Amino acid sequence: MAKSIISIMEYVVRPATRKELEVMIEWAAKEGWNPGLHDGDALYSIDNKGFLLGFLDGKPIASISAVAYNDNFGFIGFYIAKPEHRSKGYGYKIWNAAMKYLSTQNVALDGVVAQQENYKKSGFKLAHRHIRYEGHGSDEKLKEDLHLKPLSKIDINSIYKYDKKIFLFDRKSFLNLWIQQPASLAIGYIRDKKLMGYGMVRKCRSGYKVGPLFADSKEIAKTLFERMRAFVGKDGLIYLDVPEPNKKAMALAKEYNMKPMFETARMYTKEIPKAPLHKVFGVTTFEVG
Repeated sequence: MAKSIISIMEYVVRPATRKELEVMIEWAAKEGWNPGLHDGDALYSIDNKGFLLGFLDGKPIASISAVAYNDNFGFIGFYIAKPEHRSKGYGYKIWNAAMKYLSTQNVALDGVVAQQENYKKSGFKLAHRHIRYEGHGSDEKLKEDLHLKPLSKIDINSIYKYDKKIFLFDRKSFLNLWIQQPASLAIGYIRDKKLMGYGMVRKCRSGYKVGPLFADSKEIAKTLFERMRAFVGKDGLIYLDVPEPNKKAMALAKEYNMKPMFETARMYTKEIPKAPLHKVFGVTTFEVG
């Protein structure tokens, strides 16, 4: 009788290199999450130890991001296992590694609704829903608006301060790279020498995504969004991720005949931060908040 051969496969979870992050982004694209074409550098700058890959016999089969903004706040994303390796415990192991890495933080995520109950079992509490809307750009000829300026022409410290008041946590390194992506438009709204809103729209695998779109009022958000639609053009698709509690943001999407595509559940492990959601007309990303 021939001897049976026992294969012992080794599963190792470790931080991804910058180059390996592109593997995670490609997997996200295959899942239909539509990442930006040039997101990698900005994402990696948040926390270069917070992007994890699971390797089975040296080959990547699972991923998760667990970026720490500081000792108090972290964000989970990119939670993916290759289809042929699902339901085998590999995803659960990389999940545990991520949660261990963020053991001191209030951890947030934007999870698909179908997984909401599973996240609750891991200690997450529902804060609100985010709705992704799809629409078209515009070929409308817009008049010059002296309130609008490229973010490259605005004092970067004022952008940092405005962003932190809404996002609540410092993300200077991320913003430095995020707002300078190729194939993007990053603009701010200035009135009386004060920044009162800013937004970014970038090229993705399909169409363009807005994120963030922060503004002190719906009127300012609309002014920024119209400029983004013109940048995209009438033949291009544009996506906007809206927090459901911001009814004015929901109304803005409907005003431009945008259609809801899907929703996510924003959840936290600890207290729900008191962010000014009435100023959030577009979430930055579902991967890092």
